[in-house]
Amino acid sequence: MTTEDRPGSPTPADRALVRRAQETRERVIARLSDHFAHDALDVDEFERRITVAQTSDNPADFEALLRDLPDVDGPVAATKAVVPTIVPALSPPAGDVDTAYAIFGGIDRGGTWTVPRRMKIVAVFGGANLDLREARFPPGVVDIQVTAVMGGINIVVPPGLAVQMHGSAIMGGFAEVNRTPGHPDPDAPLLRIRGMTMMGGVNIEMRLPGESERVARKRERRQLRDERRAQRLLDRGR
Repeated sequence: MTTEDRPGSPTPADRALVRRAQETRERVIARLSDHFAHDALDVDEFERRITVAQTSDNPADFEALLRDLPDVDGPVAATKAVVPTIVPALSPPAGDVDTAYAIFGGIDRGGTWTVPRRMKIVAVFGGANLDLREARFPPGVVDIQVTAVMGGINIVVPPGLAVQMHGSAIMGGFAEVNRTPGHPDPDAPLLRIRGMTMMGGVNIEMRLPGESERVARKRERRQLRDERRAQRLLDRGR
């Protein structure tokens, strides 16, 4: 009996459906990213819609995410700009673990680099920043184990990357994220982050490729000012 004939194994038709859903998902995320770049969506609404796009397999949900968005001037962002690059030929052996330490210091990894299948980050009285927006991924699940003791770990991801993040915090903070499809494409990257922090923090943020931290902070401050202005107008009208 072949693998495809075993009970519960996905058939070629099932895999084709999953692949089509993933392609639709990527196109929707590219459209949402383009509207976000043109300030048609604020940060919270952008993240909400990206979460729906990443977790749903329903075509009606995809359509609803774009239905109320206005036309934007200029070219639409290419899908590959917001979806991680997959390079199967560069996939490291599954048993290899890439370990990075930030002890009384800091590490910063970004730009174009190959993400290992398994990675461990330890920050003790230090900080680590991992920017995955231009990174090259192996297909399938990528596991990152994080530990922060009186230190901090920040991970930056592109909108098109499916993410699961769960951990424990003792007198600190650990972000909880679940942006994964119910039926993930086995050829698409899925980032799983697990770990703990003690008197420190582990954070994840979603930014457009090419968007600097300064631009992202300016966008958030502008959004906060707009919200405060809208609240003042509402209070005056009462």
